[in-house]
Amino acid sequence: MSNPEENIVKVFGMTNQLVLEDLSHIARRFDIELGHVVTTKQAETDYYPQFERSVRAEAAEMARHFEVFYCLEKTIRKLISETLEEAEGAEWWTGSRVTLAVRTEVDKRIKREVDSAMTRRSNDELDYTTFGELSVLICGNWELFGAVLTSQKAVEKIMGNLNSLRGPIAHCSLLAEDEVLRLQLAVRDWFRLME
Repeated sequence: MSNPEENIVKVFGMTNQLVLEDLSHIARRFDIELGHVVTTKQAETDYYPQFERSVRAEAAEMARHFEVFYCLEKTIRKLISETLEEAEGAEWWTGSRVTLAVRTEVDKRIKREVDSAMTRRSNDELDYTTFGELSVLICGNWELFGAVLTSQKAVEKIMGNLNSLRGPIAHCSLLAEDEVLRLQLAVRDWFRLME
């Protein structure tokens, strides 16, 4: 399980990500280079000349949101894994802490991936869960997570927001300005839950 010092470092790191996000927004809005991000023009000239400049610019903008989202999702999954492993041992996934419905859905996703002949994304079943299922794991084991997180209702709300934000990020659509703010708030809200 994470300790207070580790949480402070996580909050510091995510706060820095949010500051970079704000600086990037200002740079795009005023079409200026602030020098806060090291960019490589090599990819634009050598590898991606067939893509329109506007599409490359959108991709760069969305990459920042993806990075924040990725870090937050990995942090949430790590908290769940560490908390349940501490309570139940290494085989916690097959124990009573994970509902049969969640395990069944995860098994289906793994089978679809294996049947597609693609490399499995992970050997960890938790990596195949949705935000809704992550919420079920946390709230269904609140006697464990209540010691780390301050509000079960807040967890459900934040996970719902993240699930909604995931769509545009995962499916190559630009996040509207309000949704960028919502993502930033979701990150802040999550770490506030851990204080």
